[in-house]
Amino acid sequence: MKKIIGSVAFLLFFVSCKQEKKETSEATVQEIETPESEWEVLFDGSSFDNWKEFQSDSVSDVWQIEDDAMVYNPPADGGENKNHDLVTKNEFTDFVLSLDWKISEAGNSGVFWGVNEDDKYNTGYKTGPEIQILDNDKHPDAKAGTTHQAGALYDMVSPAKDVTKPIGEWNTMVVTVNHKENSGSVTLNGTEMVSFPVANEEWNAMVAKSKFAGWEGFGKFTTGKIGLQDHGNVVAFRNIKIKQL
Repeated sequence: MKKIIGSVAFLLFFVSCKQEKKETSEATVQEIETPESEWEVLFDGSSFDNWKEFQSDSVSDVWQIEDDAMVYNPPADGGENKNHDLVTKNEFTDFVLSLDWKISEAGNSGVFWGVNEDDKYNTGYKTGPEIQILDNDKHPDAKAGTTHQAGALYDMVSPAKDVTKPIGEWNTMVVTVNHKENSGSVTLNGTEMVSFPVANEEWNAMVAKSKFAGWEGFGKFTTGKIGLQDHGNVVAFRNIKIKQL
């Protein structure tokens, strides 16, 4: 009888442990999957639903979706009559932004945050700090100083090194802006390129040493739109997602 009771007890213990292990395993899987649900897809390769052009309600045909990417092709007049920066329809404050970009030969573009569309600003560049996108080999900006090279906080913080892929290949960039911690950073192709303050005296001192010194609205908007720059060159973006902090 004792052997039977012992066997039953062992069996119940075994089943209990197995069930607990299964529940733990399922909980672990859930924990792994949960962070991905925090991301909001801003561009999935199929539509411009989350985007519009700066100070416009739509997206003009200079932006096209090609091979699951949004591609800017400069208009015949060079875009002299209108700025075609893309901006998100929604505004963001603290976030992690992830995207892939590909620049044309000798091309130039950028990613902004904190963009404000007040009528007194004619481009996203007037208010939004920029993370530079550039052909470091052939665009003259790369020779103007390291703060103008790909991955830089434009004209303020130089990238750690050049890790850009050859022209025609995709680069993956992650931009973090966290006002709660007064910190920002850029990772390009898995390498941290820059880190910087985003507010207060530290930020103001950095701006004062740049070309943006004295600009009325530059870097002043804690909450604003994400922008993709029209700099007159062919540029492509894909896999754009954002996680609010």
